[in-house]
Formats: sequence, structure tokens, C-alpha cells
Amino acid sequence: MSTYVYGIAASSHPSLPEGMGGVGDPPREVRILREGDLAAVVSEAPEGLRPKRKDLLAHQNVLSEAGAAGCVLPMRFGSVAPDDNSITAVLAERAEHYKERLRALDNRVEYNVKANHVEEAVLHQVMAESPDIRGLAEANRQAGGGNYDDKIRLGELVAAAVKAKEADDGAAVQRALEPVADDVSTGPESTGWLANVSFLVDRETAESFLAAVEQLRKDMPHLEVRVNGPLPPYSFVEPGPAEPAGTVVSGTETGAG
Repeated sequence: MSTYVYGIAASSHPSLPEGMGGVGDPPREVRILREGDLAAVVSEAPEGLRPKRKDLLAHQNVLSEAGAAGCVLPMRFGSVAPDDNSITAVLAERAEHYKERLRALDNRVEYNVKANHVEEAVLHQVMAESPDIRGLAEANRQAGGGNYDDKIRLGELVAAAVKAKEADDGAAVQRALEPVADDVSTGPESTGWLANVSFLVDRETAESFLAAVEQLRKDMPHLEVRVNGPLPPYSFVEPGPAEPAGTVVSGTETGAG
């Protein structure tokens, strides 16, 4: 029977509630594997596991319950090893890396911030900030809309100005929130958002971080800003060295989700 991994903690981590269920139907009982100074929160891995809402929530619930009692390095949904021995071998091999991450992430959570332009508002800004665009738009208006080439030219100027503003505003979002976070991890650029950034925040200063987000919304009303959190710090659990020879652990890479 393969083993499903939820997260990694210190071996001194308190035990979980008896009979706590994890992924699967019926839910597989969650247990703790210990190896030296480390422990893994695991259960049996159900066959044919897919990222259905019920199991995604079960994975998140286990991490929330375990994280309430102390720092847990969260693994991605679907992290499966061939057996318990494979997991304890990885814990032994990566012990120093995981212990360092546990110290660094203790009492910290992740907030993911995404931002995009409010289309009408940013078009108004682009017009207000560019004399060339305003001039061409006015000339086209006076000419009854302008000819085909003039319309194309105006569209190209607007598109270029909006693209440049996306880059500027994405950087501005990160600059505004970095001072109230302990660490920053940028997400992939091909997400459809002008900013997709995760912030590592101390639980005790979370209110200050959220207040900074609200101030950002006031300062940049042409942006739609979405916040997801607090989350387990997925984006800040850097993968350690390769698995020991002969060990296969699928899905255990951790990072921005």
C-alpha cells in the first residue's frame, strides 16, 4: 500500500486527534511517521486519487489541524510515496534542509495576492497620461472616427501603454507589500494577472499586512486586488536535495501553487 504525505514537522510535534480522516472515500486515517528529529503526517494513499473538491478540502483540513499545533511544511496535494520506508529515508536524507525550513517558517503563513486592471479605469489613466494618445483620439473623433490606419495606430498606442502600465503596476503591488512581509515569492507570469505574488507573513503581524492591502486598494483604485489566505506556506518550502537512490516520491516538490 502506497503512502500519502500531507506535510513534514518536527518529531516533537503533538499527536493529531485520534481517528482523524484524510483523503479518500472512506477517508484514510491520518498518522505520524517519525525519523530522528523529523516526522511526516501521512495516511494510506487511496487508489485513483484525483483532485476532487472533497479530497482537496481533506488535504487542507489535515494541514490546518496539524499546523494549529506547530509548524508543518505543507506538501502539495497528491504527494505519494511507495511506502513508509521511502518517506523515512527522505526525511533522513534531507534532515538538515527540513529542520532549517521548519525554523524559518515557524508561526508564519502565506498570503497570495493577485492583481489586474479594471479595464475602464486603466483606459482613463492611459488617456490622461499620454498626450500622443489623447491627440490621436481627438483627431480621430473630429474626423468622424478616423480612417482605418489611424484607428489601428490608436489601438496599438493604447495596447502598448496598457502593457507598460501592467509591468509598472505589478512591480508597485510587490513594493507596497514587501515591507510588511518576511519573504516574497513571485508566481508564474502566464497566469492572466499583472501580479501574482505570495507573501510570507508572521501570524502576529497578519493584521498589518491586510491593512497594507487595503491601503493599496485605496492608492491604486484602477486595480482589482484579490487576497487568498492565510494559507500554509506552500511557496516557501524549497525542495531539498534529490531522493536517496532507489526512492521515488511523486508530487513532493513544494513551492508556489
